[in-house]
Amino acid sequence: MATNDPSKPTEQSASADAALTSHSSGLRKPVFVKVDSLKPGTTGHTLIVKVLNSNTVLSKKPRNTMSFRGPQNQNTRIAECLIGDETGTILFTARNNQVDLMKPGNTLILRNAKIDMFKGSMRLAVDKWGRVEVTEPAKFVVKEDNNLSLVEYELVNIVEES
Repeated sequence: MATNDPSKPTEQSASADAALTSHSSGLRKPVFVKVDSLKPGTTGHTLIVKVLNSNTVLSKKPRNTMSFRGPQNQNTRIAECLIGDETGTILFTARNNQVDLMKPGNTLILRNAKIDMFKGSMRLAVDKWGRVEVTEPAKFVVKEDNNLSLVEYELVNIVEES
């Protein structure tokens, strides 16, 4: 007959404790990528970049301010920003509150960034599922002669013959 002595761990609780300690946080460590490794149609990138310049392309006030309350009642702002690291540069499309963080010289961490295609060229963006954070200044020098947004891509349909 087995006794339930609380001072002695059972085999089952020992293995459960080991499983808890190995997966205690449940979060993955971010894998930082470099700008030159970005490819069209990819998502989930984490990068450390410097802002080289920022150009506001849209600043629009809401049409009817009396009928709506909340975030849809804010100004819509979009800026195209040239960002980069030691491997290259790319255009980043900053939206609304992200525009304020895009000051030339700032070092940023972009989390869950994605590549959007615009007129055949790559643009980096962070949507509501990602995050843009200002961090301490990085020590790298941006390689400005490798702009990935200047490469033009063409959509090609491949037809298999039978």
